[in-house]
Amino acid sequence: MSEKETIVVIGAGVIGLSTALRLQSHLKNTQQILLIARDFPNTTSLNYASPWAGAHYRPIPGSSPQATREGSQAKATYAHFKALSAQDPSSGVQALEAIEHLENPPAAYLDEKIVRECYAHLDGFRLLGSEECPEGVKWGARYVSFVVNPPVYCAWLLRAFVLAGGVTREYTVIDPAEAFWLAEGRKVRTVVNCSGMGFGDARSFIIRGQTCLVRNPCSQTVTRQNTDGSWSFCVPRPLSGGTIIGGTKQPRDYDPNPSLETREKVLANAAKWFPFTPESGGKFDVIRDIVGRRPAREGGMRIEAEKVGEGRVVVHAYGAGGRGYELSWGVAGDVLGLMVGDGLIGERASL
Repeated sequence: MSEKETIVVIGAGVIGLSTALRLQSHLKNTQQILLIARDFPNTTSLNYASPWAGAHYRPIPGSSPQATREGSQAKATYAHFKALSAQDPSSGVQALEAIEHLENPPAAYLDEKIVRECYAHLDGFRLLGSEECPEGVKWGARYVSFVVNPPVYCAWLLRAFVLAGGVTREYTVIDPAEAFWLAEGRKVRTVVNCSGMGFGDARSFIIRGQTCLVRNPCSQTVTRQNTDGSWSFCVPRPLSGGTIIGGTKQPRDYDPNPSLETREKVLANAAKWFPFTPESGGKFDVIRDIVGRRPAREGGMRIEAEKVGEGRVVVHAYGAGGRGYELSWGVAGDVLGLMVGDGLIGERASL
């Protein structure tokens, strides 16, 4: 009888969980997956970004190779969220109307072809006429998006992985090479690195984000770009999880403390711009201020297979920045494609 093989996935953020679950359906009958992470959905840490997210699905138009790659990954995620929200609302994913209002739109938003390629897959997508936009808004759109309750969704992904036979281990890995030795006697030839920051990758950096979680309900997810280039958003969390109001994007800022000044600014903007119910009266019932560190990378995510020794491969998938949820299932599909191409996993989904 041949020795059983273990595929090790490092990282239990939304990228790691989605990838582990996607790979699980393509395992050969001689394979299993071990998910190793420092943090799991039942824990909270500034450096474990996924539970702190908004999170909602919002495309970002562009024509660079990175934008094209992320556009493809986002479309795959949209299709997955659409199916999942219909099949299992307990996942914490819900379809919801999205609105975008931009006061100073970047050039890509003014290119009809780029916008069409970026937004055409969205149900109900249409550009807003000037008469439909608030004063000062030069570009607007409306479409069906998906909002996510991150703590619920991450726990749902982990539960689905374990119920399908996945094994987990809480462990702090300091180098992907270490993971080849952590399967307790089972052969490991593939490690999938969904670590977020990438173990010393010089191109990786954190983006500090501060948001505010409030109890006030909201019927839409709205994103607004201000004249100065800053962004504001509100994201209702499904299953009565409150509403996230944000937020900031501060590259390489390691301050772990929430700023009261930032809270006051984002709430004041929310009172002006977002469709909270009339009884809110411009006031917010604050649950907590949130500070998290998004694991970003110059040039976008690293997604590639690296041979690290005789018969050993590390498949890298890290550095999503603030787009982990939007890109998650596309990234999982890309990792699967790399592994199928190298014969590291089954080509067809297991029954």
